[in-house]
Amino acid sequence: MKSILVQLDDETMAQLEQVAPAKKRARTEFIRQAIKSALDRSEFDRIREGYRLQPDSADEADDWSDPLEWNPGPEGA
Repeated sequence: MKSILVQLDDETMAQLEQVAPAKKRARTEFIRQAIKSALDRSEFDRIREGYRLQPDSADEADDWSDPLEWNPGPEGA
């Protein structure tokens, strides 16, 4: 696992200490999860923008108008 050094201003550090104290590596895990969450949001935004630029046509789109009637077929069962 790689390590990085991050410098924070005093206000940000105080806020971080409130939600993720240094004890028991809570701060490290909090920062790790925050980075993963930001990367996931970035990927989601990239995919959403792709669909916005090139939406599915009516023929390509799945019909989710009545999810209770949706049948995934034998491979989804």
